[in-house]
Amino acid sequence: MTKSIVHIALVMIVAAIISPASNAKDDDIRLVLQLTVDGLRTDLLARYADRFGDDGILFLKQNGTVFANAHYQHANTETIVGHATLATGAQPSVHGMTGNVWFDAEDGELSYNIEDPDYPLIPTRDIEIKGNQVDPAQQLARTKGRSPTALLAETIADKLKAHSGGRAKVFAVSGKDRSAVAMGGRAGKAFWMSTDSGDFISSTYYYETYPEWVVDWNNTRKADEYAETEWRLMNDDGTYLLAHQDDRAYETDLRGYGRTFPHRFGALGNKLLYTQLVASPRGDQLLSDFAKTLIGSEGLGEDSVPDYLSVSFSGVDAVNHFFGPSSLENEDMMLQLDRTLADLLAFVEKKVGLRHTLIVLSADHGFAELPEYKSELGFDAGRLTTDVVFAAAERIAEQQYGVDGLVKFYYRPFVYLNDEVLAAVELERETVSEVLAEALTREPGIYLAISTDGIEKAPDSKLLAQIRNNIHPVRSGDIYVVQDPYWFNFNKGPVAGMHGSPWSYDTHVPMIFVSSQITSQIVYRPVQPADLAPTLAALLGMSPPASAQGTVLPEVFE
Repeated sequence: MTKSIVHIALVMIVAAIISPASNAKDDDIRLVLQLTVDGLRTDLLARYADRFGDDGILFLKQNGTVFANAHYQHANTETIVGHATLATGAQPSVHGMTGNVWFDAEDGELSYNIEDPDYPLIPTRDIEIKGNQVDPAQQLARTKGRSPTALLAETIADKLKAHSGGRAKVFAVSGKDRSAVAMGGRAGKAFWMSTDSGDFISSTYYYETYPEWVVDWNNTRKADEYAETEWRLMNDDGTYLLAHQDDRAYETDLRGYGRTFPHRFGALGNKLLYTQLVASPRGDQLLSDFAKTLIGSEGLGEDSVPDYLSVSFSGVDAVNHFFGPSSLENEDMMLQLDRTLADLLAFVEKKVGLRHTLIVLSADHGFAELPEYKSELGFDAGRLTTDVVFAAAERIAEQQYGVDGLVKFYYRPFVYLNDEVLAAVELERETVSEVLAEALTREPGIYLAISTDGIEKAPDSKLLAQIRNNIHPVRSGDIYVVQDPYWFNFNKGPVAGMHGSPWSYDTHVPMIFVSSQITSQIVYRPVQPADLAPTLAALLGMSPPASAQGTVLPEVFE
């Protein structure tokens, strides 16, 4: 027999041994399980590999095709941008999710990416819905409604629903609303954890009333059980690589949560209790429990039609924002996430069978080190806050043109000019944006500022290609601002660290495909997360999502 025939035979034999008995074919896919870890920079998997168990992250790495050199090709590496790219296979210039927040040209205000007043949230209990108290993007939302209508491209979930004639069950769950909504697309159902109640909620876009199993799960009030308990280290202090980095002055104390272990969760009624849970292993554990309940209650993977479940874990990102990716909190978070993934995979093995499950693991973006930490290591790093960039743009505009109010506002990564002032003083938008961009580039902490109108005339480069991929003709501003490497670019608030740059620490994410028919191997050639959706589609025998720009990864089929 040839080598390929021998390999296929061995895979079939191993699958038959390790999987539960079934009358179905050994190789049929009944469930697509898309796992996304928000803020998971690729090197974190290697940093802690010696302490992962055998049944979680290492199981995926050792039993699938690992793409070790996957980088996003857009510049604004934020949550909604990465999730939408994973879901659609398209760049943000096409799928339209250019940032967590963008300027709404119709009403002249900033808009949260998935807000939609036509589809209000479905209440689960009689409480005031305030939204996430520490998420700046959600704080800018003007309405409590949520839907995927602003997503301009078809997702892999949408494609599967259509391909199956509507028979595939399609769900997406997450600790964040924008993560679940993006992955569920227009045809799926989405649930996310409310930081007001600890419940998993949805909107009227998806349901008129909650399914009974959701009501039952929320009525258990599992999140409340953690009130006034503590997040303690999973292992002995001495076993941690970063034990010496438990108390750093530049980390964030989330109003009593503390900078050091143990971190104490607030009491019932504390408005930050559920946010604190998300910024700990408990949030991911609650999400996994909800996902397992969903699989059993909705009967995912029970017939020959492949179903789809996206599970987007938010804990690593939240911990990184408050403590940084080189903190003791991140290390324990990763070790506990590994156990959570192992538990979820064990449940899927029992209910569906891993031989009938196609698993893909990736992330929506990486994460920068805290600037103070990089400064300690000898790098030029600092904090470039929103008000500083806005003030610089205003100052330059007044110096250049003697006009007040020419700059409307700045919300990273875009500077927006004031249309009314431009018209009143008869200035050309492109000329003004190019002049301001050139001057902004010389400001401290700014690597490059470039006019979005004039970018097509600029010479080709990797960085400019990333920026072009992030520009949408309606949703983008007039000047794109790129911070220097390791410079924090964000608005002031209780956030210690940030992502969102085009630099490799923010673009480099894991990408792993696992099924009984996929070879265990590591691939080092350059690929991109936009390749994920077309590859999933090919594995399921479908054409790719309509707007997909990524390509099928041939190694998955070897």
